[in-house]
This record gives sequence, C-alpha cells and structure tokens, in this order.
Amino acid sequence: MKKIIVFSLILLSTYTLFADDAEEVQPKEFTLEQAHQIFAVDFFNRTWNFLDKPERTYEENEVMLNLAHASLMHWSIIGEPINMQRGEWMVAHVYTILGRKESALHHAQNCLKITEKFGFEDFDLAFAYEQFARALALNDDDSWEEYYNLAKGAGELIEEKEDREYFLQILDEGPWFGKR
Repeated sequence: MKKIIVFSLILLSTYTLFADDAEEVQPKEFTLEQAHQIFAVDFFNRTWNFLDKPERTYEENEVMLNLAHASLMHWSIIGEPINMQRGEWMVAHVYTILGRKESALHHAQNCLKITEKFGFEDFDLAFAYEQFARALALNDDDSWEEYYNLAKGAGELIEEKEDREYFLQILDEGPWFGKR
C-alpha cells in the first residue's frame, strides 16, 4: 500500500487554495509519488523565476541552485529518463550561469549521456548540445565550438516552428564566455 503524505498548512498554502473560513480547510492527501512530482515540477519552475531575474544576490543564487538540485532529486525517484535529462540540463545551466566550471561540465555531461542513451531528439537533443557547448566554453575547452555547431544543426531540425525559433534565439544569447 502506498504511503500517504499529509502536507502541513504551510505547504498547503503553496499548492492548494484555502477556503474563506480557515476552519473549513481540510489537509489534502497525496501519495508519495504525487508529492515527489509536485515538488519536482514546482522546484524546476521556481528555478526559472530566479534565472529570469536580471540581478540576483548571493543568497538568491544559492536558493536557485538548491531548487534545481531538489527538482532533479525528486525526478530521480519517480521520473522518466526525459525528466532526468531535463533536470540535469537545468542543474548544468544554473552552474554555468553561476560560472562554476567543474559542476557545470559534470551535469552537462550527464545530460548529454542520458540524451544519447535514450535517443532523445528534437528540442531535447538541441538543448543537450547547447548546454554541453556552454559548459565547455566556460571551461575554456576548445571543443565547445564542435558542440555549438551540433546544437545549431539539431536546433534547425526541431519540428515545431515556435520551438525551433525559440531554441535558435537562446543559442545566440549568452553567456558564451567570450568565445562568440
């Protein structure tokens, strides 16, 4: 039998709406798998909130990094390979934005390995190459350009026009650490 998770009112405020009368509030129950999925998705999305800020404090950078790792951890328990691939991409992206060379490269390699192992294509393949290229550029590795070209080629093959245009726009944006 699956365990049931009952969230405290503090967590409930994040995921459910409160009734007008506080006495009417009933805690919502989730299975453990549902709780992992809620946290994985929420933490991934909250990471974007920090990435979208033009400036962040040191503390905000640390929260952003912790959110990306927490999302990946929850996906590692209940997710499919595509969730792990995208989670590794996010962690690598955050480390790259923060200029943390070794960790950026490590997670970008993980993302690319998962992509290749499961034969992901289209949007996911293009972004795996893009992130690996950025991590290599951050690490002053001359092979960054090879992966940039792979990313561009994969991006041009993205089936959905809007996704293709979005990817190519992101690819042209920084950071490229003085390489482009």
